[in-house]
Amino acid sequence: MGMMKEFKDFAMKGSLVDIAVAFVMGAAFGKVITAFTEGIVSPLIGLIGGADLSKNMYVIKEAVMDATGQVVTEAVAVKWGDFLTQVINFIIVAFVMFMVIKSINAMKKKEEAAPAGPSSTDALLMEIRDSLKK
Repeated sequence: MGMMKEFKDFAMKGSLVDIAVAFVMGAAFGKVITAFTEGIVSPLIGLIGGADLSKNMYVIKEAVMDATGQVVTEAVAVKWGDFLTQVINFIIVAFVMFMVIKSINAMKKKEEAAPAGPSSTDALLMEIRDSLKK
């Protein structure tokens, strides 16, 4: 039973639970960004380029087909449109994370600016007072 108690204590630590929640939220956020990029950004960029951005590729070697039209050898292509879409996803996520961290740091600075309590001298004097009361 001791091992189960240790595991429960470990699993219920605040930092581990926070990390788990952040992981799940990050995965969901990634899906939202992917949907935004693929559903909105790529088609808008595609209007300029003439096609869906994520589908753009440079074919190095065409596919080889037999007499019945079945593909014998797949085409060799550089899928630069999909790569560019993923780069856009990364930039959006990085920018949002930058803004979140920036706001967290701003909140921490406000907390630090607030008076933290009695000075070290006052704290020492309070300790002496309390010991004299005993």
